[in-house]
Amino acid sequence: MEWPLHFNISHTSSLIACGIAMDAPIGIDVEEKKRKTTKSILSLARRYFTPSEVDSLAKIADSDAQQKEFIKLWTLKEAYVKALGRGFSGAPFNRFSIQLKTNSRIQITKAPKVCNDSDSGDYLSENWRFALTELNSSYYMAVCIEDNSRGSENGSVPLGLKVWKTVPFIEDTLVSGTDAVKLIT
Repeated sequence: MEWPLHFNISHTSSLIACGIAMDAPIGIDVEEKKRKTTKSILSLARRYFTPSEVDSLAKIADSDAQQKEFIKLWTLKEAYVKALGRGFSGAPFNRFSIQLKTNSRIQITKAPKVCNDSDSGDYLSENWRFALTELNSSYYMAVCIEDNSRGSENGSVPLGLKVWKTVPFIEDTLVSGTDAVKLIT
């Protein structure tokens, strides 16, 4: 039996995010913008990302800007594989590319098949919608939800994203539409 309610959870050391959707798989990821890495950004990108994503990051001269773009890509990719229900090891990040388009759209494409690779990537699809936000100028949050309306005459319904600040038993405040939540795409 297919259940209509879908949810996904992510966390950092000081933030928990929960995505909830009706009748569609959802994935969510939240990462600290200034997350420190022990290896260089390009070294990590070469290990986990597609060649086109590595090339895109390599073109960014400023190291802070490069790190921010890396974290955005990582966050979007993590939300996608979680929405697929596969997680990081079940859908390696180098099997698909994510591009932040100039028209504020996020596009996902399957990467070309790698030789001698037994993973066909058949579970990957391009019918997903994304939202990428900045929270309190300190975090990136990505939400990915399946978009079964592609190709229909009604077109895609906008992603209804609501962000709440909750301190258990103390505070529960809608912060969407405030300076605390900045929609990037």
